[in-house]
Amino acid sequence: MTESVEQALAQYRWAAEYLLGLIQGPPSPPPGATTEEIRARAKARLERLAGFLDFIGRPQDAYPSVHVTGTSGKGSTATFIASILTQAGYRTGLHLSPYLQVETEKLQISGRLLPADRFARYVAELDGLVGSWTARGGQRLTYGEFWVALTFLAFARERVDVAVVEVGAGGRFDLTNVLQPEVAVITSVGLDHVRTLGPTLLDIAWHKAGIIKDGRPAVTTVTDPGPLAVIRQEAELQAAPLDVLYPGQDYAELECDEQGSRMLDLRRGRVYRIGLPGRFQVANAAVAIAAVEKLGHLPRGEVSAETIAAGLEQARIPGRVEVVQVTPQVVLDGAHNPDKVGALLESLRCLRHPRRRIVVYGVLEGHDATAMAQQLSAAADQVVVTAPAAVQREHAPLELLVETFQAQGCPAVAIPEPLEAVDWALEQAEPDDQVLVTGSLYLVGQARERWYPASEIVLQCSCWPLITTRQGERAS
Repeated sequence: MTESVEQALAQYRWAAEYLLGLIQGPPSPPPGATTEEIRARAKARLERLAGFLDFIGRPQDAYPSVHVTGTSGKGSTATFIASILTQAGYRTGLHLSPYLQVETEKLQISGRLLPADRFARYVAELDGLVGSWTARGGQRLTYGEFWVALTFLAFARERVDVAVVEVGAGGRFDLTNVLQPEVAVITSVGLDHVRTLGPTLLDIAWHKAGIIKDGRPAVTTVTDPGPLAVIRQEAELQAAPLDVLYPGQDYAELECDEQGSRMLDLRRGRVYRIGLPGRFQVANAAVAIAAVEKLGHLPRGEVSAETIAAGLEQARIPGRVEVVQVTPQVVLDGAHNPDKVGALLESLRCLRHPRRRIVVYGVLEGHDATAMAQQLSAAADQVVVTAPAAVQREHAPLELLVETFQAQGCPAVAIPEPLEAVDWALEQAEPDDQVLVTGSLYLVGQARERWYPASEIVLQCSCWPLITTRQGERAS
């Protein structure tokens, strides 16, 4: 290992360890907290971060932004938007949350992860600014607060032309909601993070709608009448023009295969090829196009149909119906709520039909683990449940998951260590079988290490580093 490689990895490790050191407790509110207490706690965090950002000069105002939320599809949609804008020649910042393997996945510049030296430099700079802030009586920032401030500072220092920012959870009280975006995007409303955002779909829609800002356009593919009414009400309150896209009226799927999908844009009479696999990506691509069109005031003017086509086809995101190995086929997907599992199972029909499907499954507590297990049972021939590792977060009980699968008539075993669970599944698989790794994004990230080591991701500033696979034929 050369000195420059060692230095880059050391810089990354220092910054990543600094950030992890800011985690002081579970991210969820204490047991028994009321809805009012949960909202007050979240609002106080948002106000603290806003005060700090004011103190350092509001870096988030240095560039126009697009703000993206949704129960499902927000990461893919943000990736589509950023890819289109990058193809249009803009220096584009992309903030995704959470990351799969390395922290710099959350800080991308025109399709590349932020290099380790600049990542460490901005962490050190922000640490100094936090020191000045606390010396004047301000409170220290939590992990989440520091990360959002780091994102906005890094994008300002990198002189991005535009930033695309994915919400962490919800929207109204999410830490990213200090933005005054040019466009707000709401991809979907479903049951997830119910304890902090729910309990009903209307409550969750209210949180999502909170990213709509005064007079700024908003776009959505939410069409369920109840949640859509909540979003419309917020748009009217903010005097914000709202563009609603309907399947079959504004867009339609033409076909889906292992290379992606073809989408018919019914508004413009265009057919687009979508590089990301999965039937659900058609709606995400449609709302991404609508969002980009609301950015017509950018220096280069309207984005051409050819640029949109290139952006949709070249967009990539790890851990979303991602085929990482061909023989036997291995698919990674972070489906961590029932809606996402339903979308995953529908999208698997786009891939080749396996002789058997072996599922590696693990989720954290707080998600509807048993409901997802019941959904997966119908599509699995064998399941191995495992325990994704997450800082100060507990995984769903493995014994309960095994019992749930077995009660549905699906054979299941428990192997706590994720990589051992993946290895076991691969040992069981024949060449024409499929291994599906799904559930927590933490699990997907830990499994993905087998094909794409984190160190190479850091060094090559890419989620798809060029390396030699350890087993099987890796997907191109």
